[in-house]
Amino acid sequence: MKASFAQLRRLLYVTACATALSGSVFAQDPAAADLLIAQQAVERADRADADQYAPDMMAMARQQLEQAQRAAGDRSQRKQAPVLAQRAAADADLARAQSEESVAQAQLAQRRAEVEQLQRQLATGEGR
Repeated sequence: MKASFAQLRRLLYVTACATALSGSVFAQDPAAADLLIAQQAVERADRADADQYAPDMMAMARQQLEQAQRAAGDRSQRKQAPVLAQRAAADADLARAQSEESVAQAQLAQRRAEVEQLQRQLATGEGR
């Protein structure tokens, strides 16, 4: 069933309203946006196996995210929450990048080994 233009307009209207409402929540609490960004960065790093390839950086990112969350809940430390969240996001992004680099380096080493093996087979005449 094809969507009519009226249905698309309603969908766009609902999406715009939801975006406006979520924007007003972040405007009231600027740390909330930074905390969400940091949490998403930690989750991306986790999906990239950063615990395996960059465990120290990942642990630091998690620790800073926890500190940011605690600071956001404490009225006396609320101003520090955005900075802590931004640090957590940066560390998580670095951990993800290091993990992706390690995976790429391992894949490159594997491909080089395969090429060397094929070159040896060609040189010795194996497989004929």
